[in-house]
Amino acid sequence: MKKLTLGIITLLISACSLKKNTYLVKFHEEEFDEIGVPSGYLNSNGDTIIPIGKYYYCYTDTIWKFGMVIEKGTMKILGIDQHANELFEVFKYDNGPDYLKGGLFRIIKNDKMGYANSSGKIIIEPKFDCARPFDGDFAEVSDNYVTVKTFEHFRWSSDNWYQITKDGKRVEK
Repeated sequence: MKKLTLGIITLLISACSLKKNTYLVKFHEEEFDEIGVPSGYLNSNGDTIIPIGKYYYCYTDTIWKFGMVIEKGTMKILGIDQHANELFEVFKYDNGPDYLKGGLFRIIKNDKMGYANSSGKIIIEPKFDCARPFDGDFAEVSDNYVTVKTFEHFRWSSDNWYQITKDGKRVEK
């Protein structure tokens, strides 16, 4: 018999059942949850919704609106809903999903970058070739760039950076 393990926080949420909302809870067969350990998701009734092994790794412990997973084969970080529908690709930063800065993180769709919020809602549709994280109320984006290698790291270089607001409007100087 295989042992299934749930995170402590997830167990607390499941035990409390404070709300009648639907959510998915991550589970895995190994003692520890780490990158490469197959995991899946159960719904609030305990039914398997996303089977173990569908994704290479599941980042999100409890999916209320959206979660982040690593796609097998491509190793892309995907934003998915509770039905495993792909919402967008999450920009990879420091070998993991982009950080939430200014309430938004970077996403990719059709090779363009945009921004989503912590609920997985796309706030600024992907339309930029490259985009930096928000710093306060503004972010720098560009519609053309080159990639420059600096030692083992890469960075974007562009002569056409401009700032946008959190509603995606260009800031005129």
